[in-house]
Amino acid sequence: MYIQKWKGGIVVEADMSIEEVMEGIKRLHALENNLSKKRIKKSHPDLMKNALYYFPDWEHAIDQSIS
Repeated sequence: MYIQKWKGGIVVEADMSIEEVMEGIKRLHALENNLSKKRIKKSHPDLMKNALYYFPDWEHAIDQSIS
């Protein structure tokens, strides 16, 4: 699944659903304590890209996924 939208003057694509993103964040949260943006961007770049497609920032994605 590919979804496109304009964000900041560029086309951004998502290849995961919001549910898949939230499940991915939940799984990572259960496995590890450190969900820092820098670490996840390096270890799970696709999850980060898709999370930022659906949420305004990484912290918001975490908050919405694990609350």
